[in-house]
Amino acid sequence: MVLETLNPLHYNITSLVPDTMPVATVPILILMCFLFLIWNHEETSSIPGPGYCMGIGPLISHGRFLWMGVGNACNYYNKMYGEFVRVWISGEETFIISK
Repeated sequence: MVLETLNPLHYNITSLVPDTMPVATVPILILMCFLFLIWNHEETSSIPGPGYCMGIGPLISHGRFLWMGVGNACNYYNKMYGEFVRVWISGEETFIISK
């Protein structure tokens, strides 16, 4: 009898979870998805350049400037996007204008 009460298969697992759990979880998940969409929303810029993409774009463009140097990185972005380019250097939005 004691072994039967200690057996975990003896209990119904759904009786251990309160009924309000799914009711409270759905609004929280919807709110988190909504906040994630707002956080990832970026205003489309008419200036060409690498995308923001949750902060990865600024890290990549800053890393490219550190790795290649200012001159080579500017030439790379000018070949990719044209004469007027928006990039990020040290987290600041920077414009490269060249001809």
